[in-house]
Parts: sequence; C-alpha cells; structure tokens
Amino acid sequence: MLLSDFAGIPNVRGVVPFPRRLIEGYRSFRSGRLPHEQDRYRELAESGQSPEVMVIGCCDSRVSPEVIFDARPGELFVVRNVANIVPPYAPDGQAHGVSAALEFGVAALKVKHIVVLGHAQCGGVKAFAEDAEPLSPGDFIGKWMRLMAPAADKIGPRGTLSRTEYLARLEQANIANSLDNLMTFPRLRKLIERGSVAIHGAYFAVATGELSVRDEATGAFAPAASDAIPFGR
Repeated sequence: MLLSDFAGIPNVRGVVPFPRRLIEGYRSFRSGRLPHEQDRYRELAESGQSPEVMVIGCCDSRVSPEVIFDARPGELFVVRNVANIVPPYAPDGQAHGVSAALEFGVAALKVKHIVVLGHAQCGGVKAFAEDAEPLSPGDFIGKWMRLMAPAADKIGPRGTLSRTEYLARLEQANIANSLDNLMTFPRLRKLIERGSVAIHGAYFAVATGELSVRDEATGAFAPAASDAIPFGR
C-alpha cells in the first residue's frame, strides 16, 4: 500500500489506542534504566547535547546504532533513512533531511566523527538490485533508491556471483558511495581535509552481530573486534 492509497480512508485518529508494547517498554525503562541514568538526563537537559559521533544508519528495525554501540543517552547523533544513503550536495532550495542533519551535526554540534553504518540483508538494497516491489519510478522509495546507482555501477554486473555475495558487495559499495557523497559538501570537506572531522564506514551482520569497519586505504571491511583495527579517542 502506497501513501496515496490512504487518501480515501476516514480519519480515525484517537480511536486506536497507543501501542501496548511501547507503554510496557516505557514502564520497564522508567523502573529499570532511568533511575541509573537520571543524573545523565538532567545534565543533558540543562547543558544540551554534545555528541562527538554522528551515525548515518538504515531505518531497518534490526539495526539500532544505540544498541550496536551500547551508547548512553547523548553519546550519538543518529540519522536513519532507507539504506543509510547520503545524497550528494544539492543546494537547490528543496528540503533535504539528511543534508540538514549533516549541517546541524557539523556546524552546531561540531561532531568529530561521522559513521555511515550499513548492514546485511538490507531490504532497500535488495529491492534496488532486483528491481522489485516496492520500487516504482514515481514513488518516494524508487526515487530515493536511484541514489544507489553509482554504487551498483562501481561493482559492475552480478556475473557468476551468488545472489548473497552480490547483495553483500552492493551493501558495502553503497556505504562507500555515501562516504564519497559526504565529500561533496564543501564545509564538511574542508573540515575533513583539515583533520577536524573524520568519516568512517561500518557494516553490521544481522545474523551474527558482527561489526566490520572499512579500511579507508583499501576499501576492505575487517571485523571491529580484530586487533588489526586501529582506533582513536
């Protein structure tokens, strides 16, 4: 069902109760985690947020950056969209959600790291690769996923690769393409070249929970748990 399909449905706002699961989850949070972090929340409320890391991730419900990185409140500035895509810089006067978040993260929050977090079994990547539903040239999702075309062009046709291998390559190429697009933002590019901001790629395997980090020099992904992965502050 597309958004346009809802046009003829009567407004039933207020009839459907708030999701019980969310209420139960909040009550658990209030009695469990909140008391241990109450001081942290008060501090954030009074002084504002100052996260050093911005994560651009997929809106897939299985890939929560806060869970994967075991982050406390206020540690991550997170932006999520279908297939963790960063569009290229386009000052055309239109509304750009990811670009606005980047501008806020870089200019206002002065983040030091930007991580593009992709993942295995990405539904958006799969739909693009197989030209399948819910993609359609005129729909929001179809137009959005076309931003992945440069990544697909870079890895070339599937050839003899298995479906699983090809999709994994496309998922990781999509991360690299988003990193390339970050460099099209003039202010951000200057900060990166100056060493004030660093950009990174990461890939999460949903089934195993393994996180891989992209080597900027080679473009290869290596397990984050490996001693071979250098890390800073």
